[in-house]
Amino acid sequence: MNTKKLVFTGISALAMTLSPVASSVAPFTPVFAKSPAAPATMATPQGVADFGEGNASITIKGNSGQTLVGKKFNVYKLFDAENAVDQESINYTWNDAYKTALQNVVGKKLNKTASSVTEYDVIDYIQTLNTNKVEGAQTEQTLEGRYSNYRHFVEALRDEMVKENLAPTSVSVTATRPDGSVKFGGLGYGYYLTDEVTAVQGTNSAASLILTNTANPDAEVNIKSDYPTITKKIAEDDNEIGWNDIGDYEIGQKVPYYFDSYVPNMNGYSTYKVVFHDKMDSALTFNKDSFSITISNAKKSYTLKNDEFNIVQNSGDDTFYAEIPDLKGIVDKQFPEGMNNLHENEYGQNIHVTYNATLNDKAAEKTGRPGFENAVRFEFANDPDSNGNGSTGETPWDTTVAFTYRINGLKVNNHNKLLKNAKFRLYSDSACQNEVYVKSSPNGYVVMNRDSVGGTDHTGGTRPSSATEMVSDAKGVFNILGLDQGTYYLKETDSPAGYRELLDPIVITIKPTFTTERNSYNAGEGATEKTLQKLDATAHVKEFLNGAYKESDTTLTTDVAKGSANITVVNYVGTKLPITGSSLTMICLGAGTITVVGALAVEKKRKNENKD
Repeated sequence: MNTKKLVFTGISALAMTLSPVASSVAPFTPVFAKSPAAPATMATPQGVADFGEGNASITIKGNSGQTLVGKKFNVYKLFDAENAVDQESINYTWNDAYKTALQNVVGKKLNKTASSVTEYDVIDYIQTLNTNKVEGAQTEQTLEGRYSNYRHFVEALRDEMVKENLAPTSVSVTATRPDGSVKFGGLGYGYYLTDEVTAVQGTNSAASLILTNTANPDAEVNIKSDYPTITKKIAEDDNEIGWNDIGDYEIGQKVPYYFDSYVPNMNGYSTYKVVFHDKMDSALTFNKDSFSITISNAKKSYTLKNDEFNIVQNSGDDTFYAEIPDLKGIVDKQFPEGMNNLHENEYGQNIHVTYNATLNDKAAEKTGRPGFENAVRFEFANDPDSNGNGSTGETPWDTTVAFTYRINGLKVNNHNKLLKNAKFRLYSDSACQNEVYVKSSPNGYVVMNRDSVGGTDHTGGTRPSSATEMVSDAKGVFNILGLDQGTYYLKETDSPAGYRELLDPIVITIKPTFTTERNSYNAGEGATEKTLQKLDATAHVKEFLNGAYKESDTTLTTDVAKGSANITVVNYVGTKLPITGSSLTMICLGAGTITVVGALAVEKKRKNENKD
């Protein structure tokens, strides 16, 4: 890891990740106020907060691509600073506002009563923690490590100031400067502790680093705030769409998902727990055995073993959550090449999670809109003081959606009489070799994708015992529930009594139109026109009538909200074959009768002779 430097001198500087101070702390007063009665929370118009004390400043820069807007900082001026005329030396005197906190913390370290701890005791003790000493008021100074004794000292001091309800100045970042930075201006020369106290829940923002630095006159610091994110995707297997936020599937089909995050900056933690929370529509069944976590960088990939993470199902609002109790331990062991002599590692490795869920029979009740959502959020440790088991932050939910469709079938003759007992099978190929299995339900015939019977989508697997032919009921109805987009072949396998069955399958094509912004889905949009915008369906029919083939294409009536397409399958009424009639018919019948009677007489005579 490259050690970043700050432009300030004196007591050593430290940047480390710390959790926000609890919001229950009493209102703060500015350290520069004569009276502690008035609380102070400053904003940053144009990216600047003016403290109104002097000419010094601290400039805070965030990580690349990460806005500081919305962050909140508590600023404590621990010491006043005075530079030598020629800048070759600097001297510190404590700020009476925080004197007792400094005495209490240092007194415990020196085994002295707090009241007996002098200003020199405090400054000299802190200097013993300084492993990067430099002389001169403007000399560059290297940061202390996140596992250093100095780090533990400033944590203890921060906690003591909060415990004593000693008031800082709070700065809420409402705007940044054009380069994305924030400037705390108008500071008096001094040594400052800056602690982020942003409420990070649901904000895609982790608590940033605690900062200690000397402003004399200016200090510039890059906060070590991590910016946890998580991205969830669903695999659409049609039209070469691939991974995006939207898909459609058959009932019984396995729906592939992944989510991506990255390893946060865990320096300063002893252990680091992360949790992936997942909640999905009840029409989706989580397949636990499919769950896998892989961590990788440009050089190496490591798939976690089953004992390195835990999966808990049906907990609270979660369909399941997956917990890695000690992500830091795993990454430090598997990716040690970035470790420096301060025991700080280089993080940022990709975390890739894959699994699938099966679209189950409940989907038959909700074809079309609003679809079936699946969402994830990332919970991360946010409190290094507690060794990874304290307060946590959470990203917002990231959501995907899946849809399925139906065919409303009706069997009639060419005079619109409803016909029952017509039988059908559905296929996925024109040769009608790969049957799309269905089973009977009160509302129609529910598709059973071959994923659920040991096959792959429309091929392989074992025909389930519940698979059945579709039969039109007394009202001519046969509904097919849980279809994907694409082309199906509806084959009439047996016509109603008295009717000729169709020789060729009806070719049905279902074509939805989705938004072109397929990677920008937000929860709830599946119920609107924004996501599933249109549903079209066509039928191609080939008939053999009066000695000739007749082919036609029909645009089917659809209902996008219900995800349905209506098709009417017609059997033509048959007519009698032509007949002729004459007296010869009766003669022939008579001759036949006679022939039969004569034959019976000869047979009887033969039997009598045999008796004699």
